[in-house]
Amino acid sequence: MEKLKYTRVEECCEILDSMRIPITASDRKEGKYPYYGANGIQDYVNDYIFDDELVLLAEDGGNFGSKEKPIAYRVSGKCWVNNHAHVLKPKEEIDVDYLCYSLMFYKVDGMINGATRKKLTQTAMKKMKIPLRNIVEQKKIVQQLNKIIEIREKAKKELNLLDNLIQARFVELFGDAVYNDKKWETDTVKNLCKEIYGGGTPSKAHPEYYKDGDIPWVSAKDMKTDVLKDSQIKINQLGVDNSTARLVPVNSVIMVIRSGILKHTLPVAVNKVPITVNQDLKVFIPGERILTRFLAVQFKMQEKDILSGVRAVTADNIEFNSLKQRRMIVPPIDLQQKYLMFLERIDKSKFVIHKFLYCTTHNTKSIIKPRPNTKESGKIRGRETTCRRILTF
Repeated sequence: MEKLKYTRVEECCEILDSMRIPITASDRKEGKYPYYGANGIQDYVNDYIFDDELVLLAEDGGNFGSKEKPIAYRVSGKCWVNNHAHVLKPKEEIDVDYLCYSLMFYKVDGMINGATRKKLTQTAMKKMKIPLRNIVEQKKIVQQLNKIIEIREKAKKELNLLDNLIQARFVELFGDAVYNDKKWETDTVKNLCKEIYGGGTPSKAHPEYYKDGDIPWVSAKDMKTDVLKDSQIKINQLGVDNSTARLVPVNSVIMVIRSGILKHTLPVAVNKVPITVNQDLKVFIPGERILTRFLAVQFKMQEKDILSGVRAVTADNIEFNSLKQRRMIVPPIDLQQKYLMFLERIDKSKFVIHKFLYCTTHNTKSIIKPRPNTKESGKIRGRETTCRRILTF
């Protein structure tokens, strides 16, 4: 097989970063044109800079290192782009979708810098390489990947249906969690928990607190699932001993109380391994009258009501004292257990779907890097998924 060749981004694209113009939220005038940032649409404004088929690649604040969320995405037509995304226009010999797929899950380890906010500089971006193929092969690959994306979207819809089923079963057994129409016994979050506390951040001025870290240090960006097993950043015992971060026991409820995500979502999770958390999160250790996961689910069932009280001072936040006084329903433990047994059955179905979604994104760094004894057509051998065979870089 002929050795696959590569081309640099600076060779195959016109880089339009110089045309970007950031607009502060207070200066934006509402309109019909999308205003894009590192990870997608940030707002809609009344004017546009670009009117073309482009690929936007995160410069800073992107999903760097994520196996599920891409760092590049396609835009089409009239739009405005701020300075948090590189703007790439492929040259004639490069298909725009092929370029996008090639960069979506690009391995940027060693290319990004910044301690707290990772940044992919233009200099580093220009050196990124994508497989160089003729336009016919590019379009064939794009067709294959489009089919996989379509299947993934169907799988995500199935997950949403299962989440709706979880809520429907809760209402069937317990009624409305806010209004308590079934007249269950209630008590405050404070009284139902043995302990409630926040987290902390080991000083970044002491890299020794993070060196060879093996303790997950969870922040809002890690709160993307309802089960916590890992984090993007880890600390060591020295970091715990020299900060306000505390080791959180397994099977505690973790909630984000300060983050921009509180504009629309209340992240709540249960940790399956010992962790630490930063100051934007709170830890709830339930007492004997309420089961851990039942408390977590009930927080989610009251999500809209809790978020209605979110304040934006320096950042969107939940008033903590008010949260501790929030009343929770307290059904008999055996009924809580019955509901959690139902959740375990749903979990098995969700696990299968999550496993599929993981397989279709794992190692998706680019588009088809042929392996020994395989064809470039994307066909599979053994039990490997089609998507992985197509996408693995």
